[in-house]
Amino acid sequence: MTESAAPPTTTPANGASKALGRMVFLAIAAACFVFLYYRLNAAAAREGLPLVDYMTRVFTNVRWLPWLLLMVVYSCFYLIIDALVLMRALSWFIKPIRYRDILPIRASAYIISLFSEQVGKGVMAYYLNRRYDVPGWEVASVMLFIMFGEIFYLLVWASVGYIVNRSSLPAIFGWMPVITLGAAVVFTLWVLYFRGAILPGNQLRDKKIFHAFRMATLKHYVLFFLLRSPALLAAVLVYTIALNLFGVPASLRPLLGYLPIIFFAATVPTPMRAAAITLWVVLFPQNEGQMAAFGFVQHNFFILFNALIGVVFLRRAQRELFDR
Repeated sequence: MTESAAPPTTTPANGASKALGRMVFLAIAAACFVFLYYRLNAAAAREGLPLVDYMTRVFTNVRWLPWLLLMVVYSCFYLIIDALVLMRALSWFIKPIRYRDILPIRASAYIISLFSEQVGKGVMAYYLNRRYDVPGWEVASVMLFIMFGEIFYLLVWASVGYIVNRSSLPAIFGWMPVITLGAAVVFTLWVLYFRGAILPGNQLRDKKIFHAFRMATLKHYVLFFLLRSPALLAAVLVYTIALNLFGVPASLRPLLGYLPIIFFAATVPTPMRAAAITLWVVLFPQNEGQMAAFGFVQHNFFILFNALIGVVFLRRAQRELFDR
């Protein structure tokens, strides 16, 4: 067993930090739910209905069967892209592993991701370490590279969406050029540092957890972006159709600007994706009820159905791990 398999040491400082983090995210969730309650209650009052009757009418008017079929297809397509990205990243920085061998663990990790995406990636690192005898810290570095790449891939598409829809986006999106410029500077410095062009004597880059970043070239970041992008472009189409099925007129171009930002909000670990739901209501203020229903159902169905796909692959993943 490698050093990565040893259980982490929990210190009082770490425990206090985690407790503070949970409190912060619970406070964010509470603020989101209070905001949603007042917005939905006001919308119900304008319709002359109690809140429960208002939301019942919203849910009744959804075209559920087409929406369900659409989301099932999208979830399966997302898994295909997700597993492909993981396979390619492993082949770049560690060793080639067949796609059919990656698919079961990538799908099974969705079960853990119900509670924490980071823990789900940690489970994948543990599986690959035990199954293929690859150093645990190097696998963890690939997971870190993927998480880093996802942040910047969303930022790139958010910038593209801003350029395409600048005149029709809410005023708050005016910060996008500043954010994009700042991200570009951070990314450039990051790449130069791990290529040794900045602070060549600094030893932090030599730590095992940064293995993938030391090996990565600009080509790898570009390929990551290209491999990941079909999932976002498919999401723009799927979410546009789904919004119309919920009774909200929507078109592709505005969604290209909205979705990357909303996906950022969805990564905030708040119960029931409260931050993402709130952002939908803010972006579509004329359809509060439909957007609250849409955000709640869309995001939570996605993670729950992905976990169901994971259950299908779980037996194979367990068999391969314990047979090993």
